[in-house]
Amino acid sequence: LYSIMKAAQYSSFSSPIEIKNIPRPTLSSPSSSSSSSDDEDAVILQVLATGVCRSDWHGWKGHDDDIKQHGLPFTPGHELSGVIVEKGSKVGANKNVDVDVDDNDNDNDDDDDNDKNGGAKIHMRKSLEIGDRVAVPFILSCGHCVECNVNSKPTVCLHQEQPGFTLHGSFAEYVKIPRAERNLRHIPDGVGFVEAAALGCRFTTAFRAVVQQGLCLDLTKVNNNKNTATDNNDNNEPLASSSWWKRKKVVAIFGCGGLGLSCIMIGKAFQSEGNITSIIAVDISTKALKKAKELGADYVINANDLPSSSSVKERVLELTNGMGAEISIDAAGFTKTCENALHCTRRGCRMVQVGLPIGSTRPPQIDMGLVAAREIEIVGSHGFAAVDLPSLLNLVKAGRLDVKKLIEKEVTLEEGVQALMNMDNESPLGMTMITKFGISGPCKL
Repeated sequence: LYSIMKAAQYSSFSSPIEIKNIPRPTLSSPSSSSSSSDDEDAVILQVLATGVCRSDWHGWKGHDDDIKQHGLPFTPGHELSGVIVEKGSKVGANKNVDVDVDDNDNDNDDDDDNDKNGGAKIHMRKSLEIGDRVAVPFILSCGHCVECNVNSKPTVCLHQEQPGFTLHGSFAEYVKIPRAERNLRHIPDGVGFVEAAALGCRFTTAFRAVVQQGLCLDLTKVNNNKNTATDNNDNNEPLASSSWWKRKKVVAIFGCGGLGLSCIMIGKAFQSEGNITSIIAVDISTKALKKAKELGADYVINANDLPSSSSVKERVLELTNGMGAEISIDAAGFTKTCENALHCTRRGCRMVQVGLPIGSTRPPQIDMGLVAAREIEIVGSHGFAAVDLPSLLNLVKAGRLDVKKLIEKEVTLEEGVQALMNMDNESPLGMTMITKFGISGPCKL
């Protein structure tokens, strides 16, 4: 392997991001005096695709405490896929790695399927080997803390690592990924590196917000033959009952940036299983709402075209027979999107907060009296569990989720850096994917 690689780094927040030639990450030998136990379960990936995300912009602007704690210079990037070119001594050592559940009938790299558990597929994952094509979730959970090991909540892992935030990211030809056996997943045949990387943040985050935290669907109990779902009694108890998943639902999504548009596409993909009758999209951009309509929104509301701040609620009530949305999702994190999502939620139903409220001029004013009186559930949603990644990859493979509809262009590393810095002045709707990295040439295994 080459010892030098091309990477994008910034040395101070908001300063120009530079393309540099820096040492390629390596894994220490188990016999070395400098050997790290972290390296034993790590891999080196050649990055084949990585997305340019608004979260990377927030990191560059100094809004992320993890990057501050890591220290500068820093390499951004957290939506990625690639090929394993080096692996630690424990990666692949145990051929009987943990079980994944796959809710789609497919023939991807992870085999040994048994048609059990309500139509879902249960299979043992193959261990990771050099040359494998892999997708990377942006939350790398530890598997040992109480949230991972006892509560089965890796999305709130106490010791999570995140490429591009707690670790150097993927705006580089190579990246080191720890906890690889637990968190990386094979990319099935028929799914490309660009599609797999595009899932890494926006679509995975949307999937958890809509399907798991909103609809409360348990993928292990989705019956593909009948295209219905059973109740999920493991998470979100109050609403995870047969009466909840059987009832017809309106989903209202507030904010139609990359995350909000992904939520629309995920909602459309699970319209039958979730009994979704309509999807309402709310934004202030005519361009964004046009895209929302193209991707599956049944109704769009331009808040800027309405006479007052309360008019969004009035318009949602008009579209829902005066009742409100069964699931309201704040996918933007702005003060008004949060407040509107709450006020548009139907009595006894659910609001999901998935947009991160960074940089708002004032915090949202949440009327807890309203929450109590109407028995509204407010649920947070953060990231995505690696164990569910095969389900999302197979939605792409089966054609139920066409992520290419959100991919605007493929660019060089230099162009990707410029697109990130341009977010100072613009909010692109489509995804920019870096697929051309520079000087090293093809991967040498």
